Amino acid sequence: MDDTPHGFLGAADDKVEMLFIHVKARGKGIGKKLICYAVDNLDVKYVDVNEQNDQGIGFYKHMGFHVINRSELDEQGRPFPILHLKLSDDK
Repeated sequence: MDDTPHGFLGAADDKVEMLFIHVKARGKGIGKKLICYAVDNLDVKYVDVNEQNDQGIGFYKHMGFHVINRSELDEQGRPFPILHLKLSDDK
């Protein structure tokens, strides 16, 4: 890859607020590097994922997160169920 950004992560407090990886850059370890950086340097422990985002849920579970709760509505009150995940204590 070149020096072009292929993804980004945003975190607040101890939670990943956003993680986006360009579709052509997926599967190349960029998301893993960003999550590892956030866990190691930003003390991230939580992330929310849309329940319909199977790829995102699988990724976060692979990275050591597990579901701790579920909300029927998203943060804007829309009917998009959200899974709340926490990093396992052994990670």
